[in-house]
Amino acid sequence: MNILITGAKGQIGTELVPFLGRSYPDSQIFSTDIDTLDVTDASKVDQFIGDNSISQVFHLAALLSGVGERSPRKTFDVNLLGSLNILEASRDRGVLQVFIPSSIAVFGRDYPRDNTPNDTVLRPLSMYGVTKVAGEVLHEYYTSRYGLDVRSLRFPGILSSRGKPGGGTTDYAIHMLAQAAQGEPNFVSFLKQGTRLPFLHIDDVLEGIVTFMNAPREHLSRRVYNVTGFSAAPEDFMFAIQKHGNPISVTYEPDFRQAIADQWPRSINDTRARKDWGWRSQLDLEETTLRLLKDFSEDL
Repeated sequence: MNILITGAKGQIGTELVPFLGRSYPDSQIFSTDIDTLDVTDASKVDQFIGDNSISQVFHLAALLSGVGERSPRKTFDVNLLGSLNILEASRDRGVLQVFIPSSIAVFGRDYPRDNTPNDTVLRPLSMYGVTKVAGEVLHEYYTSRYGLDVRSLRFPGILSSRGKPGGGTTDYAIHMLAQAAQGEPNFVSFLKQGTRLPFLHIDDVLEGIVTFMNAPREHLSRRVYNVTGFSAAPEDFMFAIQKHGNPISVTYEPDFRQAIADQWPRSINDTRARKDWGWRSQLDLEETTLRLLKDFSEDL
């Protein structure tokens, strides 16, 4: 099996490339990023997939929420046009499976922010969210119209120590953990106290992706699933860090990302993913904090 990963230098891609190598040792993995494959160029995408006989695609190339509000047109082109190019080439070239992550950014207003269900109103107020909602509809279309096996997970904030954060609204947590591990006790949060959002540790993300993609197609009741790990606010991370002996204090200076966070769920209902294909997250706030503090300390 020949596997294409776009956005391989991003937060998920950095760790998904070696993880897939271990999960599929007999496969050839083509890891690409903007310097090797521009997903907004339809002809190059089609040629790459065809020339390399790609059978499975993990399309991770995207601009995240914070970047998206500063560059809406570029975000539209990369996130939505890029996905369309991947789907078109996959359809034409006989790709068997495509994974394109979605996000809790699809939610925006007029929906329950606590225990947010899989099926609810999607009215995002950010360009990133707009592209992800449109992307979800594209996935459904290419599956129903052409039979292409397109799958997607709505990820919350992802926490990792190896892949660099890409400008997302939940990135404050990674910065706080890294700073605490480096012995810097004064942290400034760009989200205000009490801003509770859902998160996942990268290890749960990687296991979840592979489990999801290996699930029999007939077990899936939909193309897009909510997944989550735990919910936390900035002060929760602060207390967890302090509990493990790292002195840190937080001051709050909200910026434009606060308005984005205020649109997003405080907690997620992922019951459907648990029932359909056995999704389970393993790492809570305390274990995630402990692992990341250790990882960041070892990187010094």
